[in-house]
Amino acid sequence: MVQRLCDLKQGYTQYGGLRPFGVSFIYAGHDSHYGFQLYHSDPSGNYGGWKATCIGANNASAQSLLKQDYKDEITLKEARELAAKVLSKTMDSTTLSSEKLEFATISLNEEGKVSYHLYKPDEIDALLREHNLGGTQDTEERPTTT
Repeated sequence: MVQRLCDLKQGYTQYGGLRPFGVSFIYAGHDSHYGFQLYHSDPSGNYGGWKATCIGANNASAQSLLKQDYKDEITLKEARELAAKVLSKTMDSTTLSSEKLEFATISLNEEGKVSYHLYKPDEIDALLREHNLGGTQDTEERPTTT
């Protein structure tokens, strides 16, 4: 799928002199032959496979953190923590919260089928609190004194 989409993007670049898609993509998936896979493509149609990658603002800083902290035998829990750490250090925001990011994982369920989990806002905030990376604090109103 990645190759086919990137061939289409590259064809517009080479023959039309245009880049109508104009965006980079990160593709994540799983198949029975290669297992989990991660690809990055740019607007010209170039693509490559990665163990961990990022795109967007501050991607050089994020890539540096990934190179430093990623390991091949990473668990899903460790990967979530690493992703949250990278986001906390590279986003243009003082504190992270579920209002400022989306978070999703893919894994294999008990039946061996690919399972996609898009985190709900409260799950994101709990993840951030668990790793002391922000998240919304208790919103209960506190009395003020003057």
